[in-house]
Formats: sequence, structure tokens, C-alpha cells
Amino acid sequence: MAATLTVPKIVLPSSTGQRKIPVMGLGTAPEATSKVTTKDAVLEAIKQGYRHFDAAAAYGVEHSVGEAIAEALKLGLISSRDELFVTSKLWVTDNHPHLIIPALKKSLRTLQLEYLDLILIHWPITTKPGEVKYPIEVSDIVEFDLKGVWTSLEECQKLGLTKAIGASNFSIKKLEKLLSFATIPPAVNQVEVNLGWQQEKLRAFCKEKGIIVTAFSPLRKGASRGANLVMDNDILKELADAHGKTIAQICLRWLYEQGLTFVVKSYDKERMNQNLKIFDWSLTEDDYKKISEIHQERLIKGPTKPLLDDLWDEE
Repeated sequence: MAATLTVPKIVLPSSTGQRKIPVMGLGTAPEATSKVTTKDAVLEAIKQGYRHFDAAAAYGVEHSVGEAIAEALKLGLISSRDELFVTSKLWVTDNHPHLIIPALKKSLRTLQLEYLDLILIHWPITTKPGEVKYPIEVSDIVEFDLKGVWTSLEECQKLGLTKAIGASNFSIKKLEKLLSFATIPPAVNQVEVNLGWQQEKLRAFCKEKGIIVTAFSPLRKGASRGANLVMDNDILKELADAHGKTIAQICLRWLYEQGLTFVVKSYDKERMNQNLKIFDWSLTEDDYKKISEIHQERLIKGPTKPLLDDLWDEE
């Protein structure tokens, strides 16, 4: 069996016991086109050296991720659950102070785990409790009691249900509000970051406040949304050729050099392996100059229909 590659880790601020997060994780949002099951993909990823898995209640994959982890333990691919870093996210229907602990406990049961490493508020929106609907109907949205929700999340960490708590899709303005009352600050803000949406301002703010940024859509997938500003980019094709790397490797290396963590979504065995091979070479100053010329546009505009005007606070 090929040697597994080791992914570097960074300490999560404000986590219990200074938990470390591997900089690269495997995203598990379901993909209609994938012929590989989530369980098989997670198992393969563990074999290859991935130790960070990013799930969410709304993805409907927690059961499969949990099964893969149980299998990996049984096969001796890992000697203990503690070797893995597992993230999940609370859906908008559970963004109510009294529902946070039950929702997290439900995720743990589904994942067959004693604790999560990180739990995130999936979106800074609350809807009436009930079924997961996507896109979210704007008529279902109710007022978001961020302070109450965050207090419940802090309680989850104190109870040992999770090692760290954080946010996802939060703007600077929303993070500032959260930081104004948090007694345990968010360890992570998971947002879209890729070479077509570099998020310099938000990244600088998070760095200043000691919040780790996890990039989702790091390769800007979403074929259904038109041309891929990253994977079909001529500048990046040129850089990939010059380095003898894939475009994906250039993109992920850039994120790594920015000090970010990132979750990359590929269930393809070969691509999974290529994505791990970004830690032993560097981009040049000239590469950075070219990368700064890439057209910037947000890919994921929001989860609602119609879109909300103030979701990103015009950032």
C-alpha cells in the first residue's frame, strides 16, 4: 500500500485542549453526478491521508461519514477517532437557542461519534423549525437570535459535545456583532474563497481577530452555474504548465500559502491524491502578480430564493 501523505495542521484558537485542524479537508456535500458513495469516498480519503472531514446536517451525509469512520477504525486505518477532525453544521431550521443542543446531539448520533471537533452555524439566517428546504423560502425566515444561539453553542463546547464552535458565511459586520458578546470567540469562519473570489478584506479581518478561515468551493465548482472562472482560467492554465502541476494544485497551494484551511470536494481517487501533493513546492512572486489579475466574482450568492439584499452586507 502506498504511503499516506501527511497534511499540515494548525491550532484552532478558542478550542478545547488546543485542538489542531488539518489545513486540507474533504468536503462531503452530495454531488448528483458522483458514482462514488460518500462512505467509499471518505474511506478512500482516510487511506490516502486525509484526516479532516466537513459535513453538515443539511447535506444528509452524516450517516455515511459516520459509517466510513467506524469502518476505518475496524480496518485499523486509524487507531482512534481522535486522529480525525470532523466538522458539521447546523441548518437554519435549528438556529434557535433551545434547538442547538438537541440538533448537535442528533448529528452526533447520526455520525456515531461522542464529540465533534467543530460545529458551525451554516448560514446567518433563521427559519421556522421543520424540514430542510433548499433553496430557503424567504417567507420562512424569522428573526435570528444570534446571541441566544451563540450562548447555546458555547454551552455545547463546555459540555464536551464539540471541541470548537464557529460560523459559516458570516460577513465582517456579522462577525463583529458576534464578537461583541461571545465569551468563546468563533474558532473558524467557513466561507467561499478561491482564486475567482479572494476575499482579501474578510481574510484580513479574521486574521486580525484570530479567526481561522476555511475556504469552501476552493476550485469554484458548479458547472451548472456557467463557466468556471478558476478551472477554465487561461492565467491558471499557464501557471500550471509552468510548474508542471494541475490547475487545482495551483489553487490549493495559493490557499495554503495564505494561511487558510480549505475543504476540497473530489470523490475521484486520482484527484484526491493530486490534491494532497501541494505541500512541497511554492508559488513565485510573479505567479502572485498574475493571480491578482483574475476577475473577481462571488459564485455562491446565497441559499435563499429570492436572494437576500443584506446577506453579505455589501462586502
